[in-house]
Amino acid sequence: MLNYRTAGESHGPGIVALVEGLPLGLRVDLEFINRALRRRQGGYGRSERQKIEADAAEVLSGVYRGETIASPVTLLIRNRDAGIETKPPVEVPRPGHADLAGMLKYGLKDARAILERSSARETAGRVAAGALAQLLLREVGVSVVGFVSAVGGVEAEQIEVPAAELAARRDRSELYMLDPKAEAAAKIAIDRAKTEGDSLGGIVEVRAFGVPAGLGSHVQWDARLDGRLAGAVMAVQAIKGVEIGLGFAAARRPGSLVHDEILPGTKGLTRGSNNAGGIEGGISNGQTVVLRAAMKPIPTLRKPLRSVNLRTAEATAASYERSDVTAVPAASVVVEAVVAFEIARALLEKFPADTVTELRAACGRSRGQG
Repeated sequence: MLNYRTAGESHGPGIVALVEGLPLGLRVDLEFINRALRRRQGGYGRSERQKIEADAAEVLSGVYRGETIASPVTLLIRNRDAGIETKPPVEVPRPGHADLAGMLKYGLKDARAILERSSARETAGRVAAGALAQLLLREVGVSVVGFVSAVGGVEAEQIEVPAAELAARRDRSELYMLDPKAEAAAKIAIDRAKTEGDSLGGIVEVRAFGVPAGLGSHVQWDARLDGRLAGAVMAVQAIKGVEIGLGFAAARRPGSLVHDEILPGTKGLTRGSNNAGGIEGGISNGQTVVLRAAMKPIPTLRKPLRSVNLRTAEATAASYERSDVTAVPAASVVVEAVVAFEIARALLEKFPADTVTELRAACGRSRGQG
């Protein structure tokens, strides 16, 4: 089974991603992986740390002459801003972080051990693992593209274009948005929040093109593709809500305006809409998979919230660690990565293969190409 784990702390030597279950013969394009890592670091409204780090993946195992050899692939992203042992204790937990919950869990008076691992720096490993999954999906014609659809209260217009154009439009934007007018308004909102010592959240969207029908299952609750995707995305730091297709909007419409009618087409069946977001009954239906996720504002504020020093029990202002005004663009890259990985995992369950060649052949047969 395709799986991954990450290891490492925010100010430790580096972040590690260990990926198991990749078939033999996948060409590991390090530049593709590193572009994804650079996108995670980018975006308007990021902190000074992004100017310190220059994320790039090093292959430690599982690759020979540029291709996977079916053994675990280990990727290392080194931290330039290391020195965890010299960092000061954090005795005042920051509201909205894992600080207090972790301190209570382990009986600590210092949150340093908690925040070092709970930090979003860990997502560099998830992006590296997700980029490997995207390389695998690319072999069978699946493209996964993430972008920003809202920052604060500024929402972009919905645009329906092919995967390549979607990625190109996103990459021309500092906020990874598709709507230039919305981007300009969002930048103003970010600048205002920075001046006020505040932060902004937003909404990211991921579209997966070319996903074959039949991924996931209706048979057990934990095999449903929509549940698996939602779980993977909700596990990303600061994500507080996930919807697929119409999502919450479906609850406000009558059934006649929700369900996608099935129609005859020149090349088989077709659909008049994609309100289901490409998944019905927990199974991919051959349409584009569409998922959106809501990210809360960064809880570390220059204008700190109230808290308590757990060593002295005195009321005080929350601790401040260098932080972003908004990290919604970075979240779009991370969500793209975890969606890609979960789709790749479901793909290999549907089409078990020891080699990439076998996988391509199996997917081709399912689509009537061989």
